Amino acid sequence: MQIWLADPLLGGNAQGLRHLIELLAAFGLTTLIGLERTIQGKRAGLRTQTIVGTSAALIMLVSKYGFGDVLSTGTIQLDPSRVAAQIVSGIGFLGAGIIVTRRGAVHGLTTAAAVWESAAIGMAAATGLLLLASAVVVLHFVSAFAFSALERHLEGGLRGTTRLHIIYENGRGVLRQLLRICGQRNWQLTGIDADAHDIDEGEVRVTMTLSGPKMATAKDVFADVEGVVAVLRAEDEAD
Repeated sequence: MQIWLADPLLGGNAQGLRHLIELLAAFGLTTLIGLERTIQGKRAGLRTQTIVGTSAALIMLVSKYGFGDVLSTGTIQLDPSRVAAQIVSGIGFLGAGIIVTRRGAVHGLTTAAAVWESAAIGMAAATGLLLLASAVVVLHFVSAFAFSALERHLEGGLRGTTRLHIIYENGRGVLRQLLRICGQRNWQLTGIDADAHDIDEGEVRVTMTLSGPKMATAKDVFADVEGVVAVLRAEDEAD
């Protein structure tokens, strides 16, 4: 027995149309999250976010409407939150797989949070709370861009520790110049490792662990050194 009721605003075929609209809304909103993650160069990007958001929306719709054939008034009471609540647990396992720890540093927290956020957006869209779902997408971009710029500004004047992957041309005295800059800016070199992985012939890759004042500027300072090919903060690799 089918117990879904047609929405008078959408006509007699609302049983399929309304829920399809909610599912597509979840897909569209989480696509925006995925695009931002892809632009930032993160691994869990467009495909991951849209799959998570759309799947969460589908599970939410199943939880709300998928048991109509076994329900009848006065016999079985359905709690629509019982299936939906498991989405949170499931996304927790997925997020745990994204977060990794290397040499005492935690990576992937932002990406894991974005996946969890996409699931929440999908759930909200599936329940018809499109305004709230859209608001969260807008707030995501505020967090991703405005807050990111604010963090860099605040960190620029603070002491701290950072790890940088630096690729430079061999035989040009670049490392000597980098060490001279560290001394000039009172940056303490607490660790340096050579890495021959995924670099072109004639280039050297090192990982430097630095501490000191205005650590947020170290990446840009080193990138301006002649002979430096690329500088990447280790914490940005899997964020």
